[in-house]
Amino acid sequence: MSTYNELIKNFERIRNYMREFYVYGFKSRDEYEKKSARSYDDERRRIESWLGDYMSFVRTSDGKNVFISIDSRSTQHNPFHKAWKAKSFTDGDITFHFILFDILCTPDVSHSVSEITQIMDEKYLSGFENPMVFDESTVRKKLKEYCLEGLITAQKHGKCMLYSRAESIAVPTEKAFLDFFSEVAPCGAIGSFLLDKGDGGEDVLAFKHHYITSAIDSGVLAALFTAMREKRAVTFENYSRKRGDAAAIRVVPLRIFISTQNGRQHLLAYWPKYDSIQAFRVDYISEVKLEDVTPRFDELRSLLDGMQDKMWGVNTAKRLDREALDRVEFTVRVDDGEDYIVSRLEREKRTGSVEKLDAGHYRFTANVYDVTELVPWIRTFICRITDLHISNREVERRFKSDIKKMYAIYGVERGERGDIQ
Repeated sequence: MSTYNELIKNFERIRNYMREFYVYGFKSRDEYEKKSARSYDDERRRIESWLGDYMSFVRTSDGKNVFISIDSRSTQHNPFHKAWKAKSFTDGDITFHFILFDILCTPDVSHSVSEITQIMDEKYLSGFENPMVFDESTVRKKLKEYCLEGLITAQKHGKCMLYSRAESIAVPTEKAFLDFFSEVAPCGAIGSFLLDKGDGGEDVLAFKHHYITSAIDSGVLAALFTAMREKRAVTFENYSRKRGDAAAIRVVPLRIFISTQNGRQHLLAYWPKYDSIQAFRVDYISEVKLEDVTPRFDELRSLLDGMQDKMWGVNTAKRLDREALDRVEFTVRVDDGEDYIVSRLEREKRTGSVEKLDAGHYRFTANVYDVTELVPWIRTFICRITDLHISNREVERRFKSDIKKMYAIYGVERGERGDIQ
């Protein structure tokens, strides 16, 4: 009979299962081939312990498919944050943690590795019949981990390294602020942890568009933000759904772009292999490792910032030394009392310009790296577009061909007066 434990050590494994079944989703037990059926059952039960209230299933000819079903009108808190609160610890981890912070009780108390080890043995553990033993190697390793987390600081004193508790950081206590941060901000799991320390209080926020699945990418985001803060390159595994495998790549992370339409997160990074700034989906990234500091970080970030007035989405120039742009122009018809159409053009355009041609026509013009990113937006003005020109002739031909097919579906030979044909 298979055993099951809610607590986890390797979050990446859980992240993979949650992505495959509850984000990309709708796979049956038999369709998941990466692990054994027993492993699948163990992990499924673990995840159900966190998300059981939000899970639904449907039976098809291929079997039972499980998926997440959440009503944002009644759910104020992201259930995926629960996965980050199921970290397992050994007895030694817990014992070491509380002894260490009792020894380093205030930031002005500092000790070397050998002194901390000696104090642990003599004052905390010697009274037990079968005491735990922490050697200097273990203490040094643990202190290094705490330093990386920012809980402990290390300072060189002569030839000796002294360790002390880091200064406490004031955290916000306003519940509405934490509610908003935990559900909207990158690494919002931090806000969820802080909420757990509060008195509960009344939930005052609700979200019309609640993008919850990004919570399981918080660990990846945290590593990328650390690399950007320290101006380092990174190496990570980048998964390709087309190939079905992952490849290790080395890039310089520059910024995180988050879509307000679908919540998808992209890393914009310089890829030396192609001498270009490219976008990588954060949910396809794993195993982030920090590399050396790069002297070009400020230069590369400045280049990216300069590109943004020619970016509609996340696509940029193919190479830094070649700026090939697509030009798009389209004219929309605006009848009397339809000023809201003009307002929408101005409000929704991310780049480019809107020009009034006459009382009933307005033209949008933009030069962008990838015009295909605009096509879904342009389509929302169909039946108002009277003229369209795209420098990428293939994209223009496909757009107009789709319109003709639409006319055919509705049984009409052409659109209304002045519509693009």
